[in-house]
Amino acid sequence: MADPVVEVRRSRRRRRTVAAYREDGKIVVLIPARFTRAEEREWVDTMLTRLARSERRRRPSDTALMKRARDLNTRYLGGLASPGSVRWADNQLSRWGSCTPADKSIRLSSRLKGMPSWVIDYVLVHELAHLIEAGHTKEFWAWVDRYPKAERAKGYLEGVAATAGLTLAEDTDVEIEETEDTDNGAGPDGAG
Repeated sequence: MADPVVEVRRSRRRRRTVAAYREDGKIVVLIPARFTRAEEREWVDTMLTRLARSERRRRPSDTALMKRARDLNTRYLGGLASPGSVRWADNQLSRWGSCTPADKSIRLSSRLKGMPSWVIDYVLVHELAHLIEAGHTKEFWAWVDRYPKAERAKGYLEGVAATAGLTLAEDTDVEIEETEDTDNGAGPDGAG
């Protein structure tokens, strides 16, 4: 894999802090103007490592998603929702997640990658709850609401959906798909 393009920006106003972020396909590292070239190299290396670690946490692999789903299942659902598979899906462009209870498979939209971990956890809990209660019933929402940040995550996803101009689907039972995912919505599976 090729080394990332790194742009170092020096600032006279920046006194002690160093920051790094991605912008237009490159990594920008902000440093104080007074840093020597040696300090610059040291801090660029440090910030690249920190950024990579942060991105790994926010963009877990399919294996890490499955491990996280099992942990969330144990913690919030009493171990009742045992997923058969959990994976990222690139074809879910208008929903956050979907579940097929027949084979216990869960798919999360790749659009969630980079979102806060508590939002990804909410979507996982939402889809895991479908393995206990297929529809969006009172019982289903009672399971989902065991996740302490459920309301906060719903609001976050609704905000993202509104900003992206997604049409919100009504809260119905039809979002549980056994085929391709095509429903619109702000909730994990097209419902709020």
